[in-house]
Amino acid sequence: MHTLLFFGLMFWVSFCFAKMEIEIEGAHGWAGDLPTWRISKEHFISRIFAGGRELTGYHLWVQLFVFSLLHLTYLFTPFNLGVELQIFSFIFFVWITEDYMWFLLNPAFGIAKFKKENIWWHERHWWKFAPRDYFIFIPIAIILYILSFFLV
Repeated sequence: MHTLLFFGLMFWVSFCFAKMEIEIEGAHGWAGDLPTWRISKEHFISRIFAGGRELTGYHLWVQLFVFSLLHLTYLFTPFNLGVELQIFSFIFFVWITEDYMWFLLNPAFGIAKFKKENIWWHERHWWKFAPRDYFIFIPIAIILYILSFFLV
């Protein structure tokens, strides 16, 4: 039952977040048209924290918000390494699922435009049929989720 709730909630959060980002960004992904600060994709900070894309104020604050919100768990329960691994697993699953849903649900994109040549912010790091992040973070999320059951 826990796994069903975990993934059900993960899909719901991803859906809501994708819809919110579509409302904010419209057709201009990766905060392309937002009034936010940017750190060049060549800068080491962007390479570390944004995977070689521009680190923007928008993305930094959104990620810190989600990270902080999920850690509110510890207001209600003591720290537990298994729970922490599930939180990180949830974060990785949400980021990848939300990213894909952004394309799927965005009227300016849709599944037909989910291609390297249409997505400038993923273009440099596209593997086969999807962004590199999908291939890296999905296995990490799965491993963290499975490990969490040995530590709860």
